[in-house]
Amino acid sequence: MSNFLQRIITGAVFVGAILASIWWGPLSFQLLFFIAAILSLDEFYKIVGKGSCRPNRPYGLLAGAAAYLLLSFAAFDAGLKPYMVLLLPLLCIVFFAELYRKDEKPFTNIAYTLTGIFYTILPFALLSHVATHDQDYDRGLLAGYFLLLWSSDSFAYVFGNLFGKHRLFERISPKKSWEGSIGGGLSTLGVAHALSIFQPQLSWLDWQVIALLVILTGTLGDLSESMLKRSLQVKDSGSILPGHGGMLDRFDALFLSVPFVWAYLYCFS
Repeated sequence: MSNFLQRIITGAVFVGAILASIWWGPLSFQLLFFIAAILSLDEFYKIVGKGSCRPNRPYGLLAGAAAYLLLSFAAFDAGLKPYMVLLLPLLCIVFFAELYRKDEKPFTNIAYTLTGIFYTILPFALLSHVATHDQDYDRGLLAGYFLLLWSSDSFAYVFGNLFGKHRLFERISPKKSWEGSIGGGLSTLGVAHALSIFQPQLSWLDWQVIALLVILTGTLGDLSESMLKRSLQVKDSGSILPGHGGMLDRFDALFLSVPFVWAYLYCFS
């Protein structure tokens, strides 16, 4: 019961902070997710560092911070977009830095350093582009994405506990069930229908497609993070969120769903 209450309290504060930052304005949500992005990247480097590799944590965090700030603010200021080309040389410097570390597995270190930035920083930065897909800052769209993400996860948990019998991907996550995933998915489509009524800036079809993308890629993102932890024999990515684990544990579905949602909005909406 203590752990359950801890999860509820942490979850409520977590949800409230995200929604409040979105409603307050672009700068507040960008600042909150900048902090979340850096903490997530740092967690990634710490847990993979427990294995046989040594990612370049100081440079990775510096490059990740610069990448987030440039990508995120470029969504609101078109004048910054030409400077996005600087990201490529910025990331290439990690190859030069590895020359001076004298490690036995330099390219493994490089791969993990760059993977961490791609896995954690890019999705958080793309949230700014989701929020401005129609040029103006759209609080409702951004909040709607998070409501779909949380609905998928929460309803899957509820239906899984009530009816779960058939394992979805037992090798990676023994607790996830087909019943939970289907129940969570159908419930999330219902939430998308409600969003199409209260947030009509997107059509009913657009909200349904986004919901499907969140359901599928969010679930696979959750499984991918579980795969990472299993490969490193780690139970939780961290302990910064009492009752929930670390930042990677909390944002696992977001990391691999945001790129798909942004791509759909950019190409088809």
